[in-house]
Order: sequence, then C-alpha cells, then structure tokens
Amino acid sequence: MAECIISANGLKKIYQMGEVSVNALAGVDLCVDKGEVISIMGPSGSGKTTLMNILGCLDHPTEGDYYLDGELVSHLKDDELAVVRNRKVGFIFQNFNLLPRQTAISNVELPMRYAGIKRERRDRALEALKLVGLEDRVMHRPAELSGGQQQRVAIARSLVNDPAIIMADEPTGNLDSKSGKEIMDLLLRLNKERGTTIIIITHDANISAQTQRVVRLKDGLVEAAQ
Repeated sequence: MAECIISANGLKKIYQMGEVSVNALAGVDLCVDKGEVISIMGPSGSGKTTLMNILGCLDHPTEGDYYLDGELVSHLKDDELAVVRNRKVGFIFQNFNLLPRQTAISNVELPMRYAGIKRERRDRALEALKLVGLEDRVMHRPAELSGGQQQRVAIARSLVNDPAIIMADEPTGNLDSKSGKEIMDLLLRLNKERGTTIIIITHDANISAQTQRVVRLKDGLVEAAQ
C-alpha cells in the first residue's frame, strides 16, 4: 500500500473582506500518495490557488489539519512553516520567478542558501542543472535563456533540496506548445526516475490528461477526483 505523503482533513480558509467573509476553502479532504502525479483543476475562484498555498506551506488553513510527509504542519508558526517549506517543498511557477541578475547556477543555489548549506552547494546545483539538460548554460542569466530553458532552471531549483513534493503552478502556461511538451516530459521523467511527488495546478486538459489523477475543485470543495 502506497504511503500517503499529503493528508489534508477538513481544510477551510476564510478571508475577511471588510464585513464579508469569503470561504475560499469550505472543507477539503485530500490524500496524495508518495510518488503520485496529480493535477488540480477548477474554474477561477474555485480555491485552487488557496489550496496550493496551504499544501505548499505558504499559508495556514483557518480550520483543519494538514500533514506533510507525516508531520502536522497546519498549526506551525510562520517561521517554523518557512523551515518546512524550504526543506520539503519545491516550487515551479508559470512566470519562472528567477532572479534576473543571477546566473542559472546561482538561481538554482538559492534554496540551499536559505537552508544554510555551503559545502556541497555548487556541486548539487550543477547536478540539478545537468539533470534538466542545462549543464552548458550554467553561467547564463535568465535573459540569455529561452522560456523553456528558464523553466528548466526553475525545475532544477525546485529539486536541489530533494523535496517531498513539487508544486507546479501552471508550469507550461507561458510556453509554446513544443516547450510545454518538453517541460511536461521532463516532470514525468523526474517522477518516474526519482519517485518525486508532483502536484500540478492547471487549466489545461491536455496537461491534466498526462497525470495519474485529476482533483477538481468547485466553490472551495473537491467536486470529483478521478
């Protein structure tokens, strides 16, 4: 039986907008097995981003329990949550979120800098860039790379701390179809070869069709999982 690396029970997130309470999440239950690739879909306002922020340890739920890799993280203080986030979660964003003045290898080293890793930092960054096929672009800055190459740098950055999960928020949204296919192929290969658990937030049915399971959100609730 597969090990459940994500276990969310009754997650609620309520935002106070003046005198109005907005239920971004209305009681989400979700279990993700270790090594699984899932996609989370839903219309705008369904709660996708809110759920991603909680699963990625960027935010706390108003109610409910969230276990990441066996650790209850939903009630941690902000500084404690930041430590877990840096250690256990890798992020890939639609807009790449690379530092423009830093080289590819310096961008990949960032999570290790935050974690206080010094000795093997350069070697691990080089290995991650080699893994995504960019060993010949390590000293290039983002402006000197194509969109697909920038996203590969972002993937390498997400991997260097060997996270429990990778959260990919519309990872192919700013790419042409060829580059988008290459990025999805790379993510699926990483899952197959390294057993990395991957959660993809997407609007693209072609992307979700390549994942092992689709979780659909509507009005802050899981509408269906298949």
